[in-house]
Amino acid sequence: MTLDEYFETGPERERPIFDVVYHHVESLGPVHVEPLSVGIYFKSPQTFATLRPMQRWEALSFSLPRIVHHPLMTRKPIPHGGRYFHTVNVTEPADIDDRILDWLTEAYLG
Repeated sequence: MTLDEYFETGPERERPIFDVVYHHVESLGPVHVEPLSVGIYFKSPQTFATLRPMQRWEALSFSLPRIVHHPLMTRKPIPHGGRYFHTVNVTEPADIDDRILDWLTEAYLG
């Protein structure tokens, strides 16, 4: 599935949110974007973030070696293999603030 094919069936809010995430992580170095039926996976070379459409928001998830907090995080971080899986509920591109971008950088480098 191509990105264009993926976005044809998704909610309108998803592409602008994807663009913010993609442009940030692309600036960090090589990144592979894998659109699947359940969402978009960001890899370098392992998956470091996902973007999944939900009913009223996009679930932006990433893995960090520590627990972090943000008002848009409604789920408790999930421990896995010495790391913590975090999810931020994003409804518009402006929700992705500098803290979230910093965490995406950390996940990419991690």
